[in-house]
Amino acid sequence: MQEPLLGAEGRDYDTFPEGPPAPGPRTRPGALQSKKVFLATFAAVLGNFSFGYALVYTSPVIPALEHSSDPDLRLSKTQASWFGSVFTLGAAAGGLSAMLLNDLLGRKLSIMFSAVPSAIGYALMAGAHGLWMLLLGRTLTGFAGGLTAACIPVYVSEIAPPGVRGALGATPQLMAVFGSLSLYALGLLLPWRWLAVAGEGPVFVMVLLLSFMPNSPRFLLSRGREEEALRALTWLRHTTDTQDVRWEFEQIQNNVQRQSSRVSWAEIREPHMHRPILIALLMRFLQQLTGITPILVYLQPIFDSTAVLLPPEDDAAIVGAVRLLSVLIAALTMDLAGRKVLLFVSATIMFAANLTLGLYVDLGPKTPAPNHTVGLESMPLGGTEQPPATPTSYLTLVPLLATMFFIMGYAMGWGPITWLLMSEILPLRARGVASGLCVLVSWLTAFALTKSFLLVVNAFGLQVPFFFFAAICLLSLVFTGCCVPETKGRTLEQIESYFRTGRRSFLR
Repeated sequence: MQEPLLGAEGRDYDTFPEGPPAPGPRTRPGALQSKKVFLATFAAVLGNFSFGYALVYTSPVIPALEHSSDPDLRLSKTQASWFGSVFTLGAAAGGLSAMLLNDLLGRKLSIMFSAVPSAIGYALMAGAHGLWMLLLGRTLTGFAGGLTAACIPVYVSEIAPPGVRGALGATPQLMAVFGSLSLYALGLLLPWRWLAVAGEGPVFVMVLLLSFMPNSPRFLLSRGREEEALRALTWLRHTTDTQDVRWEFEQIQNNVQRQSSRVSWAEIREPHMHRPILIALLMRFLQQLTGITPILVYLQPIFDSTAVLLPPEDDAAIVGAVRLLSVLIAALTMDLAGRKVLLFVSATIMFAANLTLGLYVDLGPKTPAPNHTVGLESMPLGGTEQPPATPTSYLTLVPLLATMFFIMGYAMGWGPITWLLMSEILPLRARGVASGLCVLVSWLTAFALTKSFLLVVNAFGLQVPFFFFAAICLLSLVFTGCCVPETKGRTLEQIESYFRTGRRSFLR
């Protein structure tokens, strides 16, 4: 009978047997030895910067296009919803392609390949003279984002030593947040066409830097390129003597040799294969159901449709800054507090924030008149009529503060850790395909939520989605406690050994 993911404590409670110590202290990379890893990680996560920038591109652009003087570019409510959501369809297609490209081209070349659709997409939006160019450009930038979302976390986790893998694993989310914040800030200064032009810069810098970075040693070993893999690992560990990394290289090599063949569908039924894949898939599914994508995509329109004290575009920029600060906190504490603690804190904060937003919209003050700039709703929000809020009422800070706390909670846990755990727990033989599948599921879910968000708001009120998101956050708490492993301080080989040996708990 198959064992559950978690069970009673027993003699196997020490879940990760430690491997033999390295021959000498030089095999444990310190701060100096991690410098080149940091450089390679920075080069890769520039793709996440572009992804975060493109994801929220619609936030300032939709209000501008709804008032465009060009009738070919003026957006209706339906067109605005497609412009906001079609990015996620492209991202789903990018995740699907990553299932092939991740293992065919390798992690690094797949990331570099994403620059092609990204550059074309930004160019189409910058020179758009019709809706089809906007939608196609948005789809292509979404495709690039989905591809990088599947490839970059895997690349970073495979080149990082265990001691800094948590911090480096947060950098994809950190750079995505920084990209979003940059878009919000530039949106205060630049017209929408120049926002698309500015998006081209990070794409070209990423390709340039990655040209000088090595591929993942694990990927190179899986292709039989042992000498190249040893040179890559030696470079990444910032040493000139291959003996300094020999023990780590042999550990990786042994693990790759045990999994030299491609995974078959029959093997997927084995617990050590399907358990980590299911955990990663469910985490990506729940991550999107917390509401992060529709909230980010429609952030400025949401503020436009609620009674707020500050201008909506300023609120969006403030939220972006809070999101960046929160991911920085997560990156610094992930290897100290552990993954599960941050997931619990994250889901609790998101639950409280979503519940507050729902109650505020349902029971709080309304805008003096229906806002005609965004079209989230064509009538007052909520189920009951409330007196209009005065522009100086401090109660109208509630949407901003609640959204700030939601973004802070997400960015501290369920944002970066979901990506990190996906790259940590997936078995090597299925890592390329499974990471693409996770991104596919994630962005199909995001598309369904983003496309239906405006429809639900117009039919039932803005409070309904927030109550739904709050319920999902409660479910995420239960899922974290029951199924999510603690991987802090463990090598990828030790994590895989846990699922293979079937031990019952990650807790020590």
